[in-house]
Amino acid sequence: MLADNAGPMTLDGTNTWVLRAPGPVDAVRSVVVDPGPSSEAHLAAVAEAAGGPGHVATVLLTHHHLDHSEGARRFAELVGCGVRALDPAYRLGTEGLHDGDVVAVDGLELAVVGTPGHTADSLSFVVRADAPDRAVLTGDTVLGRGTTVVAHPDGKLGAYLDSLDRLHALAEAHEVDVVWPGHGPVLGDALAVLDHYLAHRRQRLEQVREALRTLDVPADPAHHPEDLPRAVVELVYADVDPVLWGAAELSVRAQLDYLRG
Repeated sequence: MLADNAGPMTLDGTNTWVLRAPGPVDAVRSVVVDPGPSSEAHLAAVAEAAGGPGHVATVLLTHHHLDHSEGARRFAELVGCGVRALDPAYRLGTEGLHDGDVVAVDGLELAVVGTPGHTADSLSFVVRADAPDRAVLTGDTVLGRGTTVVAHPDGKLGAYLDSLDRLHALAEAHEVDVVWPGHGPVLGDALAVLDHYLAHRRQRLEQVREALRTLDVPADPAHHPEDLPRAVVELVYADVDPVLWGAAELSVRAQLDYLRG
């Protein structure tokens, strides 16, 4: 279900996922992932697709950003369920979510994979099902188009690279084949997508290193100029629409923090 919140950072809008095992809607409960923004029209449409009050077992959040979480509490009130998240501040009810958990609802199983980096509380969900392709819901860790922002200081590049490696290992082991992202279209070759993401991050890091050499930045981070992140953005992201430079600067701050060790 696509929310009506398209924009430079949300692409076509937020993807809200309604999941349930095969069976009659009135006999099998749904799980809703990322209800999205606080839009009554969107939440009502999701509630209808999920079977209505009494037919939603739980809401799961991939992370706390408002374009994914803002409508969660209102949606849970509409259908009569709880909200599960890694961050306790975004839960409704006593159940949280942690790496290694399995959410089981009426024949549907979702394995929770901790994938911090985009945010500290980012999670992915692997759909366990008897199907030719296995899907992973990635929130903003992997997008359907472009690449994600590692938003310093909550986002950490080292953690993000580890998370990409973890998802890559699942794809190599054929535990996931398809990416269901938080924004943009479904991606049919998870391994190729993750190869691209890892290569892109390595390339960006080398570009940042080269920018630091070009700018003749002092080796001691304590003597780095305050405007260094923006100066790096102007070199490394010169081909990117300036409307996105604010987000790029957050990523550069995360890259600089990573390179400082």
